[in-house]
Amino acid sequence: MRVATNQTLARHSAAGCCAAWVAFAALFLTAAIAHAADAGRQPNVVLVMTDNHGAWTLGCYGNREIKTPNIDRLAAEGMLFTRAYCTHSLCSPSRATFLTGLIPSQHGLHYTVTEASDADPAGSDQSCAIREFETLPKSLARAGYVCGLSGKWHLGGFTRPQEGFQYWFTMPGGHTMTYYGAQVFWQGKIQKEPGYLIDAMTDHAVDFIRQNRDKPFFLFLTYDAPYGVSSCFTRPHENRHTAYYADKPLTSFPREKVHPSQKYRLELINNPVAIRGYAAAVSGVDDGVGTILKTLADLGIDKDTIVIFTADQGFNGGHGGMWGLGEHTEPPNTREPVVRIPLIVRHPSRIAPHAVCDRMIASYDLLPTVLAYLGLSDRIPSKPSLPGRDFSPLLLGRAMAWDDVIFHEFDRTRMIRTPRWKLTRRYPHGPDELYDMQSDPEERRDLHADAASAQTLRDLTARLEQFFDRYADPKYDRTRNGKSKFERDFNFR
Repeated sequence: MRVATNQTLARHSAAGCCAAWVAFAALFLTAAIAHAADAGRQPNVVLVMTDNHGAWTLGCYGNREIKTPNIDRLAAEGMLFTRAYCTHSLCSPSRATFLTGLIPSQHGLHYTVTEASDADPAGSDQSCAIREFETLPKSLARAGYVCGLSGKWHLGGFTRPQEGFQYWFTMPGGHTMTYYGAQVFWQGKIQKEPGYLIDAMTDHAVDFIRQNRDKPFFLFLTYDAPYGVSSCFTRPHENRHTAYYADKPLTSFPREKVHPSQKYRLELINNPVAIRGYAAAVSGVDDGVGTILKTLADLGIDKDTIVIFTADQGFNGGHGGMWGLGEHTEPPNTREPVVRIPLIVRHPSRIAPHAVCDRMIASYDLLPTVLAYLGLSDRIPSKPSLPGRDFSPLLLGRAMAWDDVIFHEFDRTRMIRTPRWKLTRRYPHGPDELYDMQSDPEERRDLHADAASAQTLRDLTARLEQFFDRYADPKYDRTRNGKSKFERDFNFR
């Protein structure tokens, strides 16, 4: 593990940083433990999840063009993970993994839950796609937490609170066609939200926090932004940041020749309106995060609240001549901007500030980690067997054994990523890809057919197949003609 302060990250060796961090953390945690004992209650949990959001867009991950001061402050006050990955690069399957700790071949969601329509917004409502599993909100509710959802659900059953949630402000579907006048579901009714949708989600999150300030709560704040794949991004994204970005070149969005595999959203790639709109949406989310942090501080509960910031999947913003998600190319791609996500964890009472960790973390690791961190390890599900690992010792500055490898799947596409290598296999007939991520971080030179890489290919393939042989449920294993709980919906691709 390498952990360091943000200020010294570029100046010190990994070993020196780790030693400094461990020494500092030991002193910090002594005071933190005493504070926690005095508090006498479980800490609150706020999980902020953005939509189609690459880590590369944030200042704390190196972007110097997009304004994200509040998310950057969150990182400075907690731990930033430099190599966090989604397990599926599509909304419903990815969210199901975060909440269950299971891979798609276990929970059965490989595609998005069917969208509601404007003509019949409740008619295509589905039952909750993860109802048979023990989920994070369900476990926390049973442990005495009051649970609230504000934002995108996209896992079916939106017309009633699901999975232990009591507060329930959500969207009828998952695809965003507009950020003004959007359909929302609140107090048993579908209505139109006249204001900016990101602000509405923030306002409901604030209401939930204020209503439950005196008891342990779990807030799942799931913004439907920055998104970037809707036709609404052919028009300027209207929020308070629109004017600021109107004349900005935004060179952090690469302008390259369109990759031949890009089949969808061709109207958005290299489009300055879409690029500036995406940047404005990122800053709009940052405003919301700032409001949440201020609310916690104003109520005097910020030190007793764990704030986790992440995204359901990453985003190609012109990288390699691609725009959007894995599914917007044929075949689906697993490029680094798509699969790498932001992950920041802040808890002032226990997690020391200015920490950076470069362990490879997967989205299926979150559930066991949160429950273990809260002292609820006995509530970590045992069936089905979880592929996820508890990384809570890393949050506390403790050394631990950790295998730096993550696994990803998208329908019949599967990927293994190690610190050096990325292998993507597409079953049954390819095309497969192999990249040396140390010498070729932009994935320009496919070594799959390179004779010098033959042994590496065999070794990675064996590890990939061993993982899925262990965890995949045959009835949901798409590489062996297993099914998905919902059929693919191409309407909004």
